Amino acid sequence: MNTILITGATGFLGGAVTVNLLKKSENNRLLLLVRGDSPAEGLSRLQSNLAKFGVAQNLLDTLTTDNILIGDLAEPERFTADPRLDSVTHVLNCAAVASFGANPYIWKVNVEGTFTFASRMNQVSGLKRFIHVGTAMSCAPEANTLVTESKLNTLRDQHIVEYTWSKATVEKMMSEMLPELPLVIARPSIVVGHSDHGCTPSPSIFWVFRMALTLGKFMCELDDRIDVVPVDYCADALELLLTAENVDKSIIHISAGLNSSVTFAEIDKAMAKASGNVPVGKSYQKVNYRELAESKKNFASLFGPCNERIVLRAMNLYGHFSKLNVVFCNEKLLELGMPPSSKFTDYLHHCVTSTQDSTIAELMAVDFK
Repeated sequence: MNTILITGATGFLGGAVTVNLLKKSENNRLLLLVRGDSPAEGLSRLQSNLAKFGVAQNLLDTLTTDNILIGDLAEPERFTADPRLDSVTHVLNCAAVASFGANPYIWKVNVEGTFTFASRMNQVSGLKRFIHVGTAMSCAPEANTLVTESKLNTLRDQHIVEYTWSKATVEKMMSEMLPELPLVIARPSIVVGHSDHGCTPSPSIFWVFRMALTLGKFMCELDDRIDVVPVDYCADALELLLTAENVDKSIIHISAGLNSSVTFAEIDKAMAKASGNVPVGKSYQKVNYRELAESKKNFASLFGPCNERIVLRAMNLYGHFSKLNVVFCNEKLLELGMPPSSKFTDYLHHCVTSTQDSTIAELMAVDFK
């Protein structure tokens, strides 16, 4: 039986993959790193998060405090002495400060804490695989390209936000300084919503599409493509990578690729259909940031109560990502037997339904914590 340590199980992607493995608990022993003052509190937080994925209560009740490792990557020294770590066979490191804001913990958690944790697991003699979840954007991709997996050699000024720079940095550190670690770097593209539950588990990033199409203008062309996958597809891929052969020391995109990526025009039509509105279509305008800023007097009426400064900052950041018009090659993943991802437009109606009672400001809070 494998003993699988998962970090980030109270988050979006970590929660989704925990749900997958919990359903197969007869084959796996789960150890879950969770923040909290006690195992009981950590278990409660974990169960509350997993419930957002539609997990039945009787399955949630199979989790006990024995599955909980209280700790925080911001303070790895508080849990790395736990003897249970020496029995771990597989690690799924999903934890990170995934904020596009100026969160002071980004470097402390994503780089310093993660590297300390990886160094500790590198000492475990029975460790078979350490899957580190990065981001496809960590490579600072060149615009208008099909991006293949490669090792990183980027500089800070190539990155739009500190988050992607932190992910690039820790990948490089682990690869170069821990050569014996059975490392697999999984780089998801843009993870938005759930195929069945929409944005109930998390509204992360979905609000960007809603905001841009409500405004009728943004920094990309309608014909630009965007590589989006649902969180459950990403979780399935991570589960596959746990036991797939010949993937150690690999870098693998979890992405929509050429066949399942979509254009903003397709998103516009799907969003309109799901909302009962008319597509923006030909009235859409590609604008620069200055032109977006001139619309701020309309934000409250369009988006509901909001902080105009934060909304403008979000538009600037996500606008830069949107106009890259990149697709991330998924051939490595498909060769391992993973089926193609569904298209964002196939399940977008679930995202619309699950967020219809929330304002833009409420939805975007998850990405600017």
